[in-house]
Amino acid sequence: MKKTSIFLAIFLFLIVFVACSPNMDSNNTSNKTDPLPSWNTGATKSAIIDYVNDVTNSKSKDFIPVSDRIATFDNDGNLWSEQPAYFQLFFAIDRLKQLAPEHPEWRTEQPFKAVLENDMDELAKQGEHGLIELIMATHSGNSEEEFRADVIDWINSAKHPTKKVGFDKLVYQPMLELLHYLRANDFKTYVVSGGGVDFMRAFVCEIYGIPAEQIIGSRIKTRFDYNNGDCRIIRLPELEFIDDKDGKPLAIQKIIGKKPVFASGNSDGDLQMMQWTASNEHKSFMLYLHHTDAKREWAYDRESHIGRLDKGLDEANEKGWAVIDMKKDWKVIYPFQITKK
Repeated sequence: MKKTSIFLAIFLFLIVFVACSPNMDSNNTSNKTDPLPSWNTGATKSAIIDYVNDVTNSKSKDFIPVSDRIATFDNDGNLWSEQPAYFQLFFAIDRLKQLAPEHPEWRTEQPFKAVLENDMDELAKQGEHGLIELIMATHSGNSEEEFRADVIDWINSAKHPTKKVGFDKLVYQPMLELLHYLRANDFKTYVVSGGGVDFMRAFVCEIYGIPAEQIIGSRIKTRFDYNNGDCRIIRLPELEFIDDKDGKPLAIQKIIGKKPVFASGNSDGDLQMMQWTASNEHKSFMLYLHHTDAKREWAYDRESHIGRLDKGLDEANEKGWAVIDMKKDWKVIYPFQITKK
């Protein structure tokens, strides 16, 4: 074959290759298909997509370098349900009943007596102090590996009291899509939750596609035990840090070291994280989830004892932050509700 023929063949190949190759700009690839198929068309969905398109466009004045694309998400009530009580509390209750034969004194001591008698009204009267006692009794005294195994055993067997499915099935399909969409556009996604960090790390990493080191939560104190070379981290019955309210920006700064440009939550406990994100020099996006769907999930906000959204809702409306109306904005709530064609 002559050289000219070879060059012509190569030239034609390159033309076909370029024409058929996908555009590598993440801003354009995300527009070829609907990145949020479980979201109804509306202002919230459009605002999210417009924001991502803008800040990932290298020609935009609002372009954000990949290294600064930090997105933080609350967990309870934001990535999965939280009613009628936080799911970690259900774990603690089941765990306490499992351990009760070893602790006969619990039959007469509160808050343990209330749990063993299934008296949730009395348990509620015990307040925050009682809940902390319950958590310390059920989340400590073992190693990290043992605690992780206990959580995994529970999540594989326990059922939600009203939904009658596993707790891990009650994650929000639209939020899973949002996490994936952001990562497809080079955002680094973190969970920043008031829930226990080791409780979440035991199983949510695979569900959310977020590695353990990007899960931030409340912590109990621990100690290192060498044990003649059988090294273990032992969990102690004492709180070290509560990752809620102003604790969230403190944890974000300590662990991530950068302000988020995207933050998502559902309660007043997330307000300080939203404010911290809004103060970023880069264009930021604050997203509140408003529970408005009493039929498919729950409807609650200002007066709720779980996930109260009061001051946060006012500030979101005042400052023009995005607010998801669950009933209007989401086609489905949970992954198992998707109709397979």
